Amino acid sequence: MSSRFAPRPTRTTVRGGEAAVPAGVPRPSTAAHTRSWRPPYPLDLGLTLGPLRRGPADPTFRTTPDGSVWRASRTPQGPGTLRVALRAGTAEAEAWGPGGPWLLDQLPSLLGESDDPTAFSPRHRLVAATERRRQGLRLTRTSLVLESLIPSILEQKVTTDEAYRAWRLLVRKYGEPAPGPAEGRMHVMPDPRTWSLIPSWEWHKVGVDDKRAATILRAVARASRMEEAASMDPPQAQARLELIPGIGPWTSAETVQRSNGAPDAVTVGDLHLPGIVGYALADDRRADDAEMLRLLAPYQGQRHRAARLILLSGRTPPRREPRMPRGNIAAL
Repeated sequence: MSSRFAPRPTRTTVRGGEAAVPAGVPRPSTAAHTRSWRPPYPLDLGLTLGPLRRGPADPTFRTTPDGSVWRASRTPQGPGTLRVALRAGTAEAEAWGPGGPWLLDQLPSLLGESDDPTAFSPRHRLVAATERRRQGLRLTRTSLVLESLIPSILEQKVTTDEAYRAWRLLVRKYGEPAPGPAEGRMHVMPDPRTWSLIPSWEWHKVGVDDKRAATILRAVARASRMEEAASMDPPQAQARLELIPGIGPWTSAETVQRSNGAPDAVTVGDLHLPGIVGYALADDRRADDAEMLRLLAPYQGQRHRAARLILLSGRTPPRREPRMPRGNIAAL
């Protein structure tokens, strides 16, 4: 998507440096395409792209000490690697692989151009204060469904640590080395056919039960239909995803928040979120989904953004008992 505020920059092809590649691993291409894009708003890369990371060892996502964010994605044009960094307010991006040009085309949306935070009006002092402190927050839009849907399915009814481990092991074993100078440490997730050919015992070895594995297999069997949801309005996209048995409101919301940049796709069915919202807005740590939706009603149309700001506020219920990470959920 081209910027509405500046002409699309000319891309040039440069040579990237050679990186050490483990023995037996195909050497990825080092030819890079580049793009510079200046967002007409404050931007925090960590806040904006952080939700795309599935744990500290996610093989499809990494950050480097120079402030760069790296992503390895399977695009409609094939695998690609994107590196983006902010330099004096300008997003400087490089991309490698067959999917590299597609990733650069999507750069503004990835960095929140299609998001409209001006539609959000804080109704609580806590939310307003957090919004002021986090002005660089934008809701990302990847326009890729399966790369968010599959890990969301893995997070159903287990801890996030368990889900992150399964994602990491499956992508490393069945994915492919990320194109470009990723030092052999990044991988692109498997294509739909490869997901469909993973033996049942391999799912069990990484801790994925038959129900979640079967849901993933049903989704990848309809991969093109799933990816079509990225161009739909978020409610229609969620309805499309929920046609797959095993995908419910929790999973569809977690997906379209990322793939569609959906500002109102509030996550229902989460074990902890209702209590966090209830405690932050009404000092009620026992709030359920119904109460959470009631408290978020003033933010209709922007409820996901409101929930993000509440989570970023740091105001969470006191820990009275051991808690499971966010991925332990009550619904699909």
